[in-house]
Amino acid sequence: MPHDHMSPSGHPFRADDDVPLSYWQAMEIAVRELLIEKGVTTAAEIASQIDAMDARSPANGAQVVARIWTDPAFRAAMLQDASAATAAMGFDIGPMKLIAVENTDTLHNVVVCTLCSCYPRNLLGLPPDWYKSRAYRSRTVREPRAVLAEFGVTLPDNTEVRVHDSTADMRYIVIPTRPAGTDGWSRDDLARLVTRDSMIGTGRAKSPEGLAGTDRPT
Repeated sequence: MPHDHMSPSGHPFRADDDVPLSYWQAMEIAVRELLIEKGVTTAAEIASQIDAMDARSPANGAQVVARIWTDPAFRAAMLQDASAATAAMGFDIGPMKLIAVENTDTLHNVVVCTLCSCYPRNLLGLPPDWYKSRAYRSRTVREPRAVLAEFGVTLPDNTEVRVHDSTADMRYIVIPTRPAGTDGWSRDDLARLVTRDSMIGTGRAKSPEGLAGTDRPT
């Protein structure tokens, strides 16, 4: 009978755990354990990196968007070099290039990764399952208006739709249009209007009326 045990890196494993390991899962375990055995890294360092990745969330991107809405100089910096601008806020995307694209009254941007699930995780956290699905990846480039309508975003015929395809070394973030009626709001209050989907382009920022009464700025 198999027994539960901890692998050398401290991760629980049992041979009959749920389903057999896939080839790639077995490869990941083998490489990870070899790196630890050779002293290249440690189990604690791996756990720390996992914790850091898990801590990323759309709240990071919301803070960036709220600053764009309230700081013209930062908006210009984001549109010129979003990698450097977000790094200055503490959201370092590493060697990858981050590009900010801005929605307007006549232009709507939407992001996809046709190859896999390339995504600005430092700003948005883990990608949703639908972003990784074959249907979203293939249909968004062919019929973006239809896909957006299924997300509840129906656009006028005179609104241009631009689809941006992320790559292994390039990421996009959409700057949604600032909702009306938010003049004088603080950045923290504005950030609560910014949704994950609005930064992908499959949604819009919330309206002030969309906040619960107790959450609205006074």
